[in-house]
Amino acid sequence: MRAAVKAERVFTSERGTRSLADRMRGAAMSGPEFKDHFSETAPDYAAHRPTYPVALAEHLALLAPHRDLALDCGCGTGQLSVLLAAHFARVVATDASAAQIANAAPHPNVSYRVAPAEASGLAPGSVDLVTVAQAAHWLDLDAFYAEAARVARPGAALALVTYGVLHLDGAPGPVVDQFYRAIAGPYWPPERRHVEEGYRNLPFPVPDLPAPSLAITVSWMLADLLGYVETWSAVRALEAARGREPIEAFRGALAAAWGDPRTRRLVRWPLSLRIGRL
Repeated sequence: MRAAVKAERVFTSERGTRSLADRMRGAAMSGPEFKDHFSETAPDYAAHRPTYPVALAEHLALLAPHRDLALDCGCGTGQLSVLLAAHFARVVATDASAAQIANAAPHPNVSYRVAPAEASGLAPGSVDLVTVAQAAHWLDLDAFYAEAARVARPGAALALVTYGVLHLDGAPGPVVDQFYRAIAGPYWPPERRHVEEGYRNLPFPVPDLPAPSLAITVSWMLADLLGYVETWSAVRALEAARGREPIEAFRGALAAAWGDPRTRRLVRWPLSLRIGRL
């Protein structure tokens, strides 16, 4: 009975209101579109993307009704998956990109699967926590929310996590900001606006729970920051359109502003969270 009731729960979004059962049938017929911006740079993504704070996984684990199984969708190379593994007996981490999964950080409690977020393959009513970190803006949210409701056990938590534009103090800060907005800016996919808005305008299927104020903070040398910038989807599109010249010009300007490339500077990304119970 519980599965039947859950399947008819109604979510509302900008696309209108339909039952979850209807949305699940539609998703099964059409299949989700996979917008692959990161497979080509998966090794760099694994090496240079920052790791989430431990406090994020701790908070999400506190919201879960049990600690048996967490589902981390759009997991990339496992930045959040491995942190959740410290709190759950098992984490299933899925990504539609085989290249991302091939470069994911191994952990004995994490099972990686090449699968879309909208079709995890897990049993109904089996999951205590469903997460999507830095990937919800790429998903077919109607189909994803239907899948989350299908696999969730009663009281399971749902969390969308994103981090936006980095904060960098000192002379290098304006150089990065100008490159992000003026040079790479026209080449960001349109979905990037949701990241900059902290997911505030994404449809969310359940009432929001209070979210803690958290941030990713790292101490990076010049090479670390340059490696991170090279993982931006906009940089790949910029290079395809205009070649390496604007990217190399940025690298030179940043190096001049940075000074000694071995100097470590504080880089910070505030986290934005949408958290609720399914």
